[in-house]
Amino acid sequence: MAGAEVQEIHCKTLLNRIDVPTFPFRWTLNPYRGCRHACRYCYARPTHEYWGLDAGRDFEQRVFAKVNAPQVLRQELRRPSWRGESIAIGTASDPYEPAETEYRLTRQILQVLRDFQNPASITTKGVLVRRDVDILSELSETAEVHVNFSVGSIDEGVWKLTEPGAPNPMARLEAMQFLVENGISAGVMMAPLLPGISDSEENIEAVAQAAQAHQAQYLGANVLFLKPGSKEWFMPMLRETYPHLEQSYAKLYRKTYAPEEYTKGVLNAVERARRTWGLADKRKTIEPKVPRGQLELGFTA
Repeated sequence: MAGAEVQEIHCKTLLNRIDVPTFPFRWTLNPYRGCRHACRYCYARPTHEYWGLDAGRDFEQRVFAKVNAPQVLRQELRRPSWRGESIAIGTASDPYEPAETEYRLTRQILQVLRDFQNPASITTKGVLVRRDVDILSELSETAEVHVNFSVGSIDEGVWKLTEPGAPNPMARLEAMQFLVENGISAGVMMAPLLPGISDSEENIEAVAQAAQAHQAQYLGANVLFLKPGSKEWFMPMLRETYPHLEQSYAKLYRKTYAPEEYTKGVLNAVERARRTWGLADKRKTIEPKVPRGQLELGFTA
């Protein structure tokens, strides 16, 4: 985005443990803080407040690159206590946000994971991931690796209003197809689905159809949640661009998560779309596996 700046920082640790039973992973890492994709709903926005910055413009325009991240990860994976569990990349910032073009931190991290034969998953809206097909291919030969492309809608109007700095959704699907055609496990995460904006049966069907046409290997989904710090930046956008939805959101998001009954209804629509287009459920497709050769290589790299 115009006016954005990237600041280089050094991290002491990179791996972050998540002890939430409902999460499909226990370990995450993020090469960057902040994200110029500028998704209005991003739940990671409040992380910038730890730096004394705001969760709005600062999150979008002041990105921090952890320039020693690959070296720190290599040290962490060498520890005898490390058990070779899968690592989720891109849970608080897109690993292929524009800074990656220059810093190549995500690529270097993938090289470390390849060296240790350590399983991983990537979640992204970026198309630069195509650049790393060689490393992903090498990693996939010895460990489980999946690339999840976040596509909540293929409607250009919704994209431009809610994800103004992210690549076109169709370009994301084309990048996914490129990976699949090169032997990489990849699929679509409809994340998040926005009430009254992208949660309709028609939108869900359209994304599922496009995912199937681009050879997605699975389809997952979740519904928008609004944490404090994110809600304050999402609601003004909603008020300005979808004013007729403001009262509905006030009722749905009295708390962080939408009511269970509403969420179940949306996810049931996603399941119907899966069956219609012959797509697997991401939760049933991606199962943790012990990486082949992990212990042998991990302690000698």
